[in-house]
Amino acid sequence: MANGITHHVITVLVEDKPGVLARISSMFARRGFNIHSLAVGPTADPYLSRMTVVVDGPEMEQIIKQLYKLVNTVKVTEHPPGEAVEREIMLARINADAKRRSEILDAARIFDATAVDVGKSTITFELSGDPTRLSDFLELMRPYGIVDLVKSGRIALARDPKIRNGNRPELRSA
Repeated sequence: MANGITHHVITVLVEDKPGVLARISSMFARRGFNIHSLAVGPTADPYLSRMTVVVDGPEMEQIIKQLYKLVNTVKVTEHPPGEAVEREIMLARINADAKRRSEILDAARIFDATAVDVGKSTITFELSGDPTRLSDFLELMRPYGIVDLVKSGRIALARDPKIRNGNRPELRSA
C-alpha cells in the first residue's frame, strides 16, 4: 500500500480472563489504529484464548512490543502474507426474483456457497473460506443486488512447516 501503510494480520495468545479484549483493542485505538477485523475464541488450552486482529498501518514492531507489555499476553505473532491459513465466514442476502433464482443458485455453486434461507425475493447464502474468495463471491453477486451482508472477524493460524529439500521437519517434544 502507499505511504508505508500495509495490511497486517496479528494473532495474540492471551490468558482467558475478563477485560483482556478491552485492554488490547483500546491499546490499538490509543495509537490511532483502526481495527478492520477482530476475532476472539478458545484454543486447545482451556485457560487461553486467541485473538486475531487485522489492521492497516506502518511497521508493527512497536505495537507488538506494547502487546507483550499487557499483563495477560502470552504470545504475539504477526503473520507475513501467505504464511498463515486465514478464514472468515459470511452471510449474504442477495436479491433473487423468480426469473433469476436458478441463475443465482448456479453462480453460488461455483463458490460452494450454501443457501441457508430462501425468501420471496431473496436468498441468503453462507460461505466460509479465504477472505479473497469471499470478496470474489460478492463481486459475482453484486449485479444481482446485495441486500444485506455480515462477516465474521478473520481467524488465522501460522502454516505448519512443510517438507523441504527432502527433509522432514523436526518433531519437538512438549
